[in-house]
Amino acid sequence: MKNAVIILLILLVASCEREERGFRVQTPDANRINSKQLTTLQAGETSPPPVVENEYEKNAFAMSEGKRLFSQMNCTGCHANGGGGAIGPALTDDKWIYGSEPDHIFATIVEGRPNGMPAFHGKLPDYEVWQITAYVRSLSGNVSNDAAPGRNDDMQIGKPENSKKKEQPKNLSSPK
Repeated sequence: MKNAVIILLILLVASCEREERGFRVQTPDANRINSKQLTTLQAGETSPPPVVENEYEKNAFAMSEGKRLFSQMNCTGCHANGGGGAIGPALTDDKWIYGSEPDHIFATIVEGRPNGMPAFHGKLPDYEVWQITAYVRSLSGNVSNDAAPGRNDDMQIGKPENSKKKEQPKNLSSPK
C-alpha cells in the first residue's frame, strides 16, 4: 500500500505541467525587425525570414504587464479591449491587416501604421513592446493557455484570453 501511494505521488508530480517561471526572459532582437527590405530584388539565394519567437508569450507575468501597458498607453481607446472600435481594428478575430506574427505586431507598435496607428518608437523600451505584443497575440488565442493573462472581472464581453480558441489570423495585405 505504501509503495502504491509513493508511485501515485510520483506520477502526479510528473504529470503536473505548469508554466515555468522565467524571471529573466530573453527578448527577441529588435534590430532584426526594424531593418526593412525595400525591394523583392535580392542577390543570391533567397530564404524565408527567420522566425522570431517571443519568449514573453510563455510567461503569464509578462503578458499581464503587457495587458497593463495596453491599458495605460490607451490602446483600449482605439481597440476597445481588443474587440475593435470606431477607430482601431479588432484584435480578437482572425483578420490581421499587417500580419499576426510577433515581429509584425512589434513593427506595427514601434513604427505605427497609416490612418491612425501612432508610432511608439522611443516612447516605450523594447521589452515593454514585446510584452504588449505577447498580450495582443493572447487576445486572439495565439499563446499557450497556461501562460495567458487572466481577464478583469469587470470585463464580461467574452471568454477570458486564456480560454479562447486558437484562430490562425489571415494576412489581409498579401495577394490572393
